[in-house]
Formats: sequence, structure tokens, C-alpha cells
Amino acid sequence: MLSVKQGQYLHLHLIVFIWGFTAVLGALISLDAIPLVAYRMSFAAIFLFLFAILTKKRLRFSWKVQLKFAIAGLLIALHWLAFFGAVKVSNVSVTLAIMSTGAFFAAFLEPIFLKRKLIIYELAFGLLAMCGLALIFKVESQYTLGILLALGSSFLGACFTIYNAQLVKQYQAGSIGLFEMAYGALFVLCYLVLSGTISADFFVLSSRDWVYVLVLASVCTAYAFVASVHVMRWLSAYTVMLTVNLEPVYGILLGLWILGDAEHMQAEFYLGAALILLTVIANGILKLSKARKTRYETTG
Repeated sequence: MLSVKQGQYLHLHLIVFIWGFTAVLGALISLDAIPLVAYRMSFAAIFLFLFAILTKKRLRFSWKVQLKFAIAGLLIALHWLAFFGAVKVSNVSVTLAIMSTGAFFAAFLEPIFLKRKLIIYELAFGLLAMCGLALIFKVESQYTLGILLALGSSFLGACFTIYNAQLVKQYQAGSIGLFEMAYGALFVLCYLVLSGTISADFFVLSSRDWVYVLVLASVCTAYAFVASVHVMRWLSAYTVMLTVNLEPVYGILLGLWILGDAEHMQAEFYLGAALILLTVIANGILKLSKARKTRYETTG
């Protein structure tokens, strides 16, 4: 019989597996990146609204708080536009390998926004990650646009994470997710309307695409967002960090299994991806070890 903590650990692996599957769904759905994000965020907002009603989440906020949610919604929308754009012009493996650089963008952005000192070992790990990135560029130069879009998505994702971390301290995850998805969908839909892209054909999807879009919006977005916050009540930051770093591994393996030859890369690509991933894990281990030492010295 599993303990509650063991059950939540398996739950976390399921969530990370779902995140890894997101890129594969992006490749399977025939929509371009912009309408895909519009559908994803619109349906996710609907699912999160139903969840908020059932669980009686707070839905009324001042205009200043709404503005904060709108900024976060714009950031996550831009992040996903670049992410799915990268999947469309390259493949799942390239996109997820480059997305692993997000931790290092966060390491450089946090000192700017949170007013803390830059840590030397983070600079060293950042340089090692860039070596892995350079190796991927060298052997997969045909995917240059996809690599650049994935880098942009990784940067925007780091910005969103830092910004959203401040909101999570003040407001419930379900409420935050609902408004972020709604505002993000609104921004993308406004762009589509102003650009004259929306027509009757915009709402015509194949039955397969409808299934994939609904899975993407419900399971991979609404459920994963709320569940990822829920499991943190039982698991340490160390456990969560190490497990979340498996996302590109799960995603690349799923891509190889489901998408086949389109995901097979040269050996140097996997070496570069492994170098990025290992530096991210090492950075997290050092950071958490340092935090534990500081906490011990303070309480000891």
C-alpha cells in the first residue's frame, strides 16, 4: 500500500509525463501555432472556469490585480506561440532539448527582477549549457529557426515563471490559471481578428484535431496546472526539481515512439541535449544543497 507521499510522487511523474506529451500533441495537430494557442487557451479557460465554480474559487479581483493577470496571460501566450512555432518548423526533440535552457534564463533574470546577487556557479553552468547548445546548432543547422524560436520560448517561459511565482504567493492557483488563460486567449484572438485571419474555416477542424485540442486544453493545461501546485504540498522542492527535469526526456522518448523517423537525430544532438540537461540538474542540486545548509546554520 502506497503512502500519501509516494502516491503524490507518482502523481508528479504523471504530470511531468503529460507536459512532455504536450510537444507531441503540438506536432500531431494540423493547426498552425497561432490558432493552436488560441484554441488551447480558450478551452483551458473554460475548463478552469468550471473548476473554479465547482470549488468556489475567488473570481472577483480589483483592476490592478486583473492587470497583473493580463501581463502573465500575455507572457504565457507568447511563450506557447514560440514553443509550438518551434515544434512546427523543427521537431519535438529539438524544441524540448532547447527548452531545457529555461533554468539558466531564470538564473540570470532573477538577480535583475528579485534584486539578488549573481551566483558564480550559475555562470559556469550557463557556459556549459551554451556549449551543449552550440553542439546542437552545429549538427542540426537545418533547424536553426526552430532552435531560435525554442530559445525565445525558453526565455519567455523563464520570465513567466518568475513573474507568476509572485502571484502564486498571493492568490489561489485555480483563480490565477483561469484569468491567465482567459487573458492570453483574448490577446491571441484579438490578433487573429485584427489580422483578418478568423473566418468560417477557422472553426472547421478534423475530428482528430478536435480530440487532440481538447486533450491539450483539459489534461495538458487545466489539469496539469492545478495538479502541479497541489503535489507541492507533500513533496520537497528538491524532489520536484529533479522530476520536472525529466520533461524533455519523456517528451523526446514519446516523440521517437509516436512520430518515428521525424524525431531521429544525430548522436551529437543527444550529447548536446544531455549536456544541457545535466547542467540544469547539477545547478538545481547545488542550489538546494546551499539552501539546506543555510537553513541548518540558521536553526542550528
